[in-house]
Amino acid sequence: MGTDRATELRVLRPQEFDEYWDGLVRAFGGGSAPAEERELDRSVTEFERSMAVWDGDALVGTSGAFSFRMTVPGGSQVPAAGVTMVSVAATHRRRGVLTSMMRRQLDDVHALGEPLAVLTASEPAIYGRFGYGAGTFQLNAEIDTARTSLTLPAGADGVRLRYAKPADVLDACEAVYAALVPLRPGMLARQPGWERMALFDPESERDGASALQCVVAERDGEITGYARFRTKMGWGPSGHDGTVTLEDLAALDPATDAALWRFLFDIDLMTTLKLRARPVDDAWQYLVSDIRRCLPRLRDGLYVRLVDVGSALAARTYQAPVDVVFEVEDAFCPWNAGRWRLTGDAKGASCERTSDAADLALSVRELGAAYLGGVSLLSLARAGRVRELRSGALPEASVAFGSAVVPWLPHGF
Repeated sequence: MGTDRATELRVLRPQEFDEYWDGLVRAFGGGSAPAEERELDRSVTEFERSMAVWDGDALVGTSGAFSFRMTVPGGSQVPAAGVTMVSVAATHRRRGVLTSMMRRQLDDVHALGEPLAVLTASEPAIYGRFGYGAGTFQLNAEIDTARTSLTLPAGADGVRLRYAKPADVLDACEAVYAALVPLRPGMLARQPGWERMALFDPESERDGASALQCVVAERDGEITGYARFRTKMGWGPSGHDGTVTLEDLAALDPATDAALWRFLFDIDLMTTLKLRARPVDDAWQYLVSDIRRCLPRLRDGLYVRLVDVGSALAARTYQAPVDVVFEVEDAFCPWNAGRWRLTGDAKGASCERTSDAADLALSVRELGAAYLGGVSLLSLARAGRVRELRSGALPEASVAFGSAVVPWLPHGF
């Protein structure tokens, strides 16, 4: 399969990885990448799911996928293709290279029986035409810890914190992470080898900050949470002005969570705490004395694509009883187009083809955005992207599709 007579799209061979990697780095700005990053990415690459487009001997396009399992509302972990490493050489833009890779990839995902494909987008405008909708968002913040205090819940003082080398407590931290995966839609069950990503720490990537540090929280002798972070010393006219950058924080209970946030707020000589890619409902927002001094900012996170509408909608549960017929538009994956009857509740669901009259009309992109429960069908309707064909169907379906816990992607891929 190719985009024209001069190009060829084929599965990547292991011996071609360096060229594949170099092409990807060039497409993303051409900066230098640490050798450790190349080897780490090589170790998790699924070569049978990676593709490259060639123009003669020149590599001009890359894409790949990881075989993930993702939590959906109700707690099930559903197979999902994690789309990754997508690039097109600047010399070959607007020649169908990306479309050919997306076409081949979604055909392969469908053939494998994976109901979902997911990705993070460097350019959000690109992927809507392939049926991906923004299904999760993430919270960034820059907190003035010198002028912001915390009110902690009961039990936080009973949590013991201690420093540990990140590698020494990796297994215990992974156990905490694994316990949280079923509790929040959008979280990914960690595949073997992926735990090493959390320890990636080349000096060239620190921007003058410290090496990665780790503090673990313990209750009754058991590790119940952790925080991984960096510190960067600074001095201003008034004295110390250091910055803490949080890389990762996870906790099994509110007291542990609060104790870890208090630690991060109180590190000596530090006056700013930077957070990246945190859950939109992160509890620290309700512990702080002044949210305005935290400068919260919202950003898109995970993009979701229903590859098989019927099996994807049947794989999750619904927080209220629902019986609705969707008229689905999907030009890129036409096997999804048409009418589907979804019936379900908090115990389970089914979704089958039907000839019954449609209640709601939307594209597969809107279904992807609403799938994890973080984007409401009502909001999409207000934007003109969902049409109500039966009076009352929209609010019923919108409530049912919601999630008590805001969906969140914990790490990129």
